Amino acid sequence: MLIKNNKRISLLRYWTSRYLITLCIGLVVIAIISALWIRHTTLENRLDMTKLMAEEIADRFVDISEGRPSKGDVPGSLTDRGRFMNIESDPSIYIVDTAGTILSSNRSSKQVFQQFPRVILQNEENVQKLRLEETGRDFYVVKAPIVTQDYSFGWVVIIELEDNLTRVNQEYRQLAIMIISLALLGWAAIYFLSRRLANPIKDVARAAKQVQAGDYNIHLPDDMREQEVYDLVQSFKEMSNRLQTLETLRTELLAGVTHELKTPVTSISGLLQALNDEVVTGEDAKEFLALSLNETTKMKKMVEDLLAFNSFAANAIPINKENHSINEFMADFIHQWEVIQEDELVDLIFTPLKKDRVVQIDPIRLQQIITNLLNNAGHAIDGKGKIIVTLAEMNNELTIDIKDSGSGIPVAEQDLIFERFFRGEGKKYKIRGLGLGLPFSKMIAQSHGGDLVLIESTSSGTTFRITLPLMS
Repeated sequence: MLIKNNKRISLLRYWTSRYLITLCIGLVVIAIISALWIRHTTLENRLDMTKLMAEEIADRFVDISEGRPSKGDVPGSLTDRGRFMNIESDPSIYIVDTAGTILSSNRSSKQVFQQFPRVILQNEENVQKLRLEETGRDFYVVKAPIVTQDYSFGWVVIIELEDNLTRVNQEYRQLAIMIISLALLGWAAIYFLSRRLANPIKDVARAAKQVQAGDYNIHLPDDMREQEVYDLVQSFKEMSNRLQTLETLRTELLAGVTHELKTPVTSISGLLQALNDEVVTGEDAKEFLALSLNETTKMKKMVEDLLAFNSFAANAIPINKENHSINEFMADFIHQWEVIQEDELVDLIFTPLKKDRVVQIDPIRLQQIITNLLNNAGHAIDGKGKIIVTLAEMNNELTIDIKDSGSGIPVAEQDLIFERFFRGEGKKYKIRGLGLGLPFSKMIAQSHGGDLVLIESTSSGTTFRITLPLMS
């Protein structure tokens, strides 16, 4: 069987590397779009400047020649015009007449052709984009008419390669510096934020390994500002404390179960040994035998509780529901419970529903819950007291409240009373048992579609509530 080996990487490296890749891709896209936009706007601006320059040269020639273009260069009119357009090259400038004859140019005589193509001059567009067939390079032709008194004398024609008009090395360098700076700043920001997020997670992972090794003395910081990270750390701390408590309970359970089962076994062994050695005879022997049977019954009850609880936990025991009048059912059961009680100092007060209702219950299982709660209430009362059983309807549910006037459950134990095998300090040495009564009762109530909860417990008494669904 082949096991796929997935290489693990740290959270800090994972997020930083992927964010940096995403950031670089985004910045490259932005850089390309920005470069194209800079190139386009630069071309538009320089073409506008070229048109203004052509018109300015045309106006100057008209002024100097008093309305007639003159041959030869007008000083300062045609030379060194590239610097006004903020380009490195110097555009070609021609003064031509209406027939296309070149009258003047900023180029040497060897570079100047004699006749300008009339198709360019006759085109209505003042800005034309053309291509040199020899080189395949694009260039722009910008022309401005030389006009005076509504009479055209010729044209000022400026020619420049597109590459020269769109060359913006300085802007590209500035864009590159900005993009690189944003990439470094973004990487530094995500590195810092990822590190801040990864450190507490690393601490939690380290603490988890510590708990896995059985060491619950973990130390995690509480100074994080991120709500989710704070909740994670606090939840892990609470889980660790809970596990430590349950581990302690498990240890106590082993000792408690061993003690609870060992006690009747030791008693039975001693009593039977006395009978076997004929230490006692006659009526004493019968009494010893009765005591042995009594201890055997107790041990059998504890084993049955263990088996029943495990069966319920595995959903192996079915619930046989029947329709019962709840007022009648509770009144009959409470009467039976009172009859078998030997303690006459405890008064039991029962308050039925004002309007009787029919519920679907397993009568034997529900009696188990109520018997356990009433017995616990009786044990909690030291001396004279009372137990109040109240039926009520609430949110389409039947509630059975069992309240006693006992000493209450300590606050530190209230969250643990439904844990299996938990026994409070007040019951651990006074009442024998395995600590399965309340957990077992809660499971039975839940199997009915209801629940068993602790409503309140103070020094003046404790109230438990059974909830059961009502028939519609």
